[in-house]
Amino acid sequence: MFEFIITALINAVAVWLGAQLLRGVTVSDFYRALVIGLVVALLNASLGSFLDWISTPVRWITLGLFSLVVDAIVLMIADYFLKGLTIKNFWWALALAVVVGVVNSLTQWMFH
Repeated sequence: MFEFIITALINAVAVWLGAQLLRGVTVSDFYRALVIGLVVALLNASLGSFLDWISTPVRWITLGLFSLVVDAIVLMIADYFLKGLTIKNFWWALALAVVVGVVNSLTQWMFH
């Protein structure tokens, strides 16, 4: 449970940072970023895992890069359901997925 909370907080910081760096992504405030981080963590744990499982052959062919597409889809779903998060199109969602992935990778590298 503690690891899930940490993941949600890291996702919140990553989404907030992505909104600051990318002009096609907006987050209304940091509180919304915390909610978005929690929702994205929940979506990744459920729907993201299912989409990863279905897309396994494609991920093998692309050497794992298709995982970014799955992450972008999860972010677009979060954008659809949450107020305070606006992603202009799929390409901005893909750029945000890259930012979130880099932040998650750096934090895992630093703390594990």
